[in-house]
Amino acid sequence: MMEPSLALQKAVRARLIGTPAVTALVPAANVLDKNSRPEVFPSIIIGEAQTVPGDGLARTRYTVFADLHLWQTEPGLAFVKGVAGALWGAFRTPFYTIDGHHVADLHITSSRFIRDPDGLHSHGIISVEAQLAEIMP
Repeated sequence: MMEPSLALQKAVRARLIGTPAVTALVPAANVLDKNSRPEVFPSIIIGEAQTVPGDGLARTRYTVFADLHLWQTEPGLAFVKGVAGALWGAFRTPFYTIDGHHVADLHITSSRFIRDPDGLHSHGIISVEAQLAEIMP
């Protein structure tokens, strides 16, 4: 079985690079899983995640949380807010299954926008929550 947050990460990246409204703003090559501020802009960094086991004796249900970090070289926040809007649109289409998991629900729970202390970069954080259940053979 694949760890549920990794399954979510792979599905989210596939959705983002497969959504023209997102790739019109951020090239697919700039949707990354890495640490620290990116070296290329604009970019989406697939960030932190948490998996919480659900109820039931079978222990096959999970709530998974993940953050997506949006970055751009700009003094304001307009661009990353535009990318956030494209992400909201990308997540409107349902996910049905991801790597051996049924997706009961997957949605964005919040958008936050902050100014990087260097004054040169804008940073958005999109939080995602998914309810997954293992597909039993």
